[in-house]
Amino acid sequence: MAGAAKFEVVSRENFLRAVEEDFTEYNQKQREEMFSGLKLPRRATKGSAGYDFFAPFDLTLAPGETVKIPTGIRVRMRPDYVLMLFPRSGLGFKYRLQLNNTVGIIDSDYYDSDNEGHIFAKLTNDSKDGKTLSVKTGEGFMQGIFLQYGLTEDDDVSMIRNGGFGSTTK
Repeated sequence: MAGAAKFEVVSRENFLRAVEEDFTEYNQKQREEMFSGLKLPRRATKGSAGYDFFAPFDLTLAPGETVKIPTGIRVRMRPDYVLMLFPRSGLGFKYRLQLNNTVGIIDSDYYDSDNEGHIFAKLTNDSKDGKTLSVKTGEGFMQGIFLQYGLTEDDDVSMIRNGGFGSTTK
């Protein structure tokens, strides 16, 4: 099977800024430790379709709570591929863990965006059973699946991306 993509870590500055923006409880030393502990996504088994994304820090979500996680990861992929992101199935099953946009779509041109193509995940614990979700640093919380896609015969798009969420419709 030919490789479609390669995961990379975003720059140190990019990751530290993203964590500092939303997680003021962490000091500079803790943010630096998070960065040095980042793990590239990987498959758990030979037959796995999904690449597990690992938590850069401990997460605790009570029912109804939402968090935006800077993964510290970007992906360079062939132009005819997309990376689709989903909660890990066990977490979805046990906690109704959901991505707020239902399925994350990472386009191949996101890699060259001003934010370095930094992949974020906004998650909500939608537990109806009062279950609090806890994910430890380095544990898988989301999975990404690469899919090849096609274009229509009359496709003539020439716009170039420069931005993140929602930037392709501006």
